Amino acid sequence: MRQVPFSRDLVAAYYCAMDPTTPLRTRGILLGALAYFVMPFDFLPDMLAMVGFSDDIAVLTAAFAAISGQIKEDHYVRADEALESRPDE
Repeated sequence: MRQVPFSRDLVAAYYCAMDPTTPLRTRGILLGALAYFVMPFDFLPDMLAMVGFSDDIAVLTAAFAAISGQIKEDHYVRADEALESRPDE
């Protein structure tokens, strides 16, 4: 996941959407955008290097603009912790 472009924003968006203090509208927008990101059927396949992520970036950018700053610093801190942790081997 750490190798995916904008992974920090994705994980922070997840934590924001799961935060019970986040407004319902914001949670819906973020969950919709995250669902689009993980859907196996995209307009442009994600396997096409950076070009494949362009539609995902567009959807996430629109979602982030619509929620206008609802992702808090705490969500980014939790995202950083999640991305830094390594599963036990």
